[in-house]
Amino acid sequence: MTDFNKTRAMFDLPEGLIYLNGNSLGPMPKAAPDAMNSFLMDEWRTELIRGWNTKDWFMQTNTLGDRVGKLIGAPAGTTVVSDTLSIKVFQAVSSALSMVPDRKVILSDNGNFPTDLYMVQGLMKLKDKGYSLQIPEPEQVMDAINDQVAVVMLTEVDYRTGRKHDMKAIIDKAHSVGAVVVWDLAHSIGAVPVDVGGTNVDFAVGCTYKYLNAGPGAPAFIYVAERLLADVEPALSGWYGHEAPFAFDTEFRPMPNKIDRMRIGTPSIAAFSLLAAALDVWDHVDMNDMRAKSIELSELMIAEVEKRCKGVTFAGPRNAEQRGAHVAFRFEHSYPLMQAMIANGVIGDYREPDVMRFGITPLFIGRDDILKAVDTMEKILNGGIWKQDKFQHRSRVT
Repeated sequence: MTDFNKTRAMFDLPEGLIYLNGNSLGPMPKAAPDAMNSFLMDEWRTELIRGWNTKDWFMQTNTLGDRVGKLIGAPAGTTVVSDTLSIKVFQAVSSALSMVPDRKVILSDNGNFPTDLYMVQGLMKLKDKGYSLQIPEPEQVMDAINDQVAVVMLTEVDYRTGRKHDMKAIIDKAHSVGAVVVWDLAHSIGAVPVDVGGTNVDFAVGCTYKYLNAGPGAPAFIYVAERLLADVEPALSGWYGHEAPFAFDTEFRPMPNKIDRMRIGTPSIAAFSLLAAALDVWDHVDMNDMRAKSIELSELMIAEVEKRCKGVTFAGPRNAEQRGAHVAFRFEHSYPLMQAMIANGVIGDYREPDVMRFGITPLFIGRDDILKAVDTMEKILNGGIWKQDKFQHRSRVT
């Protein structure tokens, strides 16, 4: 049984602040400063370039990849970390397209995170003409999967509403018509149970700075099914994925039959030190406990907001099993309302055009936090506090 009091104590949270934005950026684990200092003082400072061997920096893409992979049900040797999520989306989709060269349709949905769509649009410009990107409503994806589709590229949990796709049903239908599926798990890993092996996932990508709490811009990951490792062609072919990286051949030869072929260039070992510290928290967590507690707290927040906060409407699926770990609400003036909440010690975030998001992360959020957050929203609404001029200004990052 997961002890959430213990996990809460593992984070350095500012006194008096209720942090409901772990779905966008996780808070800092208390172990992070020591981890970074150890890297600086006990590795880089003392070992210098020897650290690639003495501290095994060269293989941290894989050792940390396996630790991340455990959180999504991936077998050892199928996940690596490095680069950014945008790069991993490009890498996964381009590799998937090479497996079905006679097809030209990439299917996503209009609830996908825009950068995923941008990466595909850029990829299409680099390839021969004739490729198309289809983005129907999320509810229409199943009907749009047919034998013309090359790749289905979806984010399992909608970044705005929290709506959760039925991963297994989509994979089964896509495979039945010969399509390849790429999943973005940015809002899934560390939030909901995922079993990429059991659901027969082809490719999966995701970040580690949201629910995994590894810090701003922390390394992304890519998973490739074992059955594909011998044949997948990495379009982004860097020296780190070469069969013999220190032979310095002028022709690229991918590492045979290994996830290593999906490595690209030299990773940030400094960032890896923070990721390792963040992953230590997950040694104490059962994802089924996490999911049950997240649903309990989410349902509490939805009920309390709907009961007490006039004009604020719930924006996600009513069925908790069809949601991820954040809840979304709509309000005509969501941006200033959220800014007023932040100024009063409750941090969530805003997404266009009118959505407020609150990450329900039991690692460090409890029942009292939810009730205090709703108290704050109710007070701001009843007092018209959100109407103050200072809350109308749009910051560069919203």
